Amino acid sequence: MTTASGDRTRGPRPALPLRDSVGISPNFADAMTALLLPGDATLPSVAPMVNEMSTPSHGEAASSTAREQPPADDPRPEDLVTPESLVLVHTGHGKGKSSAAFGVMLRGVARGWRVVVVQFLKSGEWRVGEEELGRRLGVEWHALGDGFTWDSADIERDRRTAAAAWGRAAALVGGGGHDLVILDELTYLINWGWVDAAGVVAALRDRPRHVSVVVTGRDAPQVILDVADTVTEMVNVKHAYQRGLRAMRGIDY
Repeated sequence: MTTASGDRTRGPRPALPLRDSVGISPNFADAMTALLLPGDATLPSVAPMVNEMSTPSHGEAASSTAREQPPADDPRPEDLVTPESLVLVHTGHGKGKSSAAFGVMLRGVARGWRVVVVQFLKSGEWRVGEEELGRRLGVEWHALGDGFTWDSADIERDRRTAAAAWGRAAALVGGGGHDLVILDELTYLINWGWVDAAGVVAALRDRPRHVSVVVTGRDAPQVILDVADTVTEMVNVKHAYQRGLRAMRGIDY
């Protein structure tokens, strides 16, 4: 078999723990809890995702689709209004949270919006593909993280860096100088207790009326879901990492 990097292998690779595009594995929150919080301290409550409509499983959706007919009636309410701005949350354990946010970024740029991106985990040294493109298009970009926490030599420094990054992001949201603010990977910092959830809620709720915000990251706390206008949960069905395939340039970053 030939891998994405061109390496040859003699047989199937063992299954590896699932990680998303920033390398976060499903049990990472538990590991970080034990590492970061002393004694009996606990993480802020993270409520399960709530969906008012029943969502079929992947297999059920595939089988039912074959029997369905295209809708003939317009399902949209008659009293729709155009909002001045929106708060979007992209959460869940599947791939695509940041990717979807950067799709919104491109739409904003195409409309002549002033757009800024703040990344809370990715380091400025990474120069990922979305940053390269965003900068070419005039997007203001702040990669304020220190990289993966498991590579860190000083977690307390990372905590201080995260707090400073949120302070800068909150000022961007509240300043009104941008039409779209993307807060990439923010939920991790909230769930680790590095950023106060109440402060994030206040910044989103009290933002200038023209400022739209996109928040990404796994396990978005219920208080963040409550303040959002649109919440999308990315569900993992299958991931290349489970077959031992590394993140691929141009696809994952």
